[in-house]
Amino acid sequence: MVDVGAIAAVTVPTAVAVMTWVQGQRAEKRSDFTVTASQLRQDLKTEKAERRREVGEERIQRKLLTSYVIKLWQWANRVGPDTPAGPAPEPPAELDLSPWR
Repeated sequence: MVDVGAIAAVTVPTAVAVMTWVQGQRAEKRSDFTVTASQLRQDLKTEKAERRREVGEERIQRKLLTSYVIKLWQWANRVGPDTPAGPAPEPPAELDLSPWR
């Protein structure tokens, strides 16, 4: 007959070792998740800051473009079809006209 004590002596340490290994795996997964989540948070903060900077630059360009269009419109109102046109106003130096060239 099988000795119950011998089976228990082998089974209990094996079960403890398996449970310890499973706990270690779970802790490692939690740690990996924490690292991944913190990296994603950092990436999101960086992207938000970059987007804010881009929006600020776009806003400045829109203001410059709007002021230039208003100056052109005012100039066009002063110049009639039979009056000599004088020079059109120059765009501001800071205005990026590369999308239209």
